[in-house]
Amino acid sequence: MTPMEAALHAPLVEVTRGEHVESVHAGSVAVVDTRGKLLYAAGDPESLTFTRSSIKPFQAAPFIAGGGDSRFNLDQREIALLCASHSGEDMHVAAVRAILAKAGRTEAQLGCGCHVPMRYTLDALPPPGAVFTQVHHNCSGKHAGFLAYCAQHGLPDERYLAPSHPLQQAVRRSVASFAGMDPGALAAGTDGCSAPNYAMPLSRLALSFARLAEGDSDGEFGAASATLRDAMMAHPELVSGTGRSDVAFMHAAPGDFVAKIGAEGVQAIGVRSAGIGIAVKIADGNARALCATAVAALRQIGLLKDPATTSLASWAGPQLRNYAGTHVGEVRSILRLQARS
Repeated sequence: MTPMEAALHAPLVEVTRGEHVESVHAGSVAVVDTRGKLLYAAGDPESLTFTRSSIKPFQAAPFIAGGGDSRFNLDQREIALLCASHSGEDMHVAAVRAILAKAGRTEAQLGCGCHVPMRYTLDALPPPGAVFTQVHHNCSGKHAGFLAYCAQHGLPDERYLAPSHPLQQAVRRSVASFAGMDPGALAAGTDGCSAPNYAMPLSRLALSFARLAEGDSDGEFGAASATLRDAMMAHPELVSGTGRSDVAFMHAAPGDFVAKIGAEGVQAIGVRSAGIGIAVKIADGNARALCATAVAALRQIGLLKDPATTSLASWAGPQLRNYAGTHVGEVRSILRLQARS
């Protein structure tokens, strides 16, 4: 693997102002099959990449593999929320609270912290006097699943986010298993929600999503992949939220694309029909370059003919407008995928 600071990234996106290019975002793309063979790439497909929220399905896999969804009678919407970076909409908050109630846990036990829900922006501020708690955090579904795992296995809730906790040891094995790596080879850090997070070569993240899309049943955690995949595909609005990009990707090819974004410019997509996984990393972490790159990758490998006719129309080349509504530029892909033998 190549350390991020030494990676040979390629230009992926131009940002224009008027007729001129104002900014260029570089990064890397990896496309692999379910055996891990690199099929297409741009930049450095072996660059060491923190996976951030893209690995939430694999963080949920130990709970599902152990039968936690059946034990606590989770429905498919609640299973999808285990994998979510949600917007804090009413449907998300209700599902988090349902998971906690079924597992006999409380909001106060969530260790994710609190932030203003992602449904709000500078153009749509929260109402005056709004109060938010841990359930509004975009990672609260994952954390509810973590607490449910502890209830499932009779483990202490205290320090459930510690890397040494049996839950997090199982998560590490799961992440490594789907990536085809030894758990000890994963580089470790702490995510924004205080959970352990892992870095791996970008191509291994792509492999993880190829296996997720396939519904791989090999190994300790693979049997959970079809359950998680099906829930994400059936309820993408629970995985992210209204108007969000993961919803757009999964609506573009229902039952075929499974998508999960991550912070700092990470996007992973599994394509069931093609047996491939796609992983994107924007080197500077700027998310505005992310979807245009992912859409361009799907087009260049023949999986998306015309995004203008799909739910991805507004994500393929976003138009930039100022606060007066004046069109000032656009975000456009300059990706050039190269086939690998």
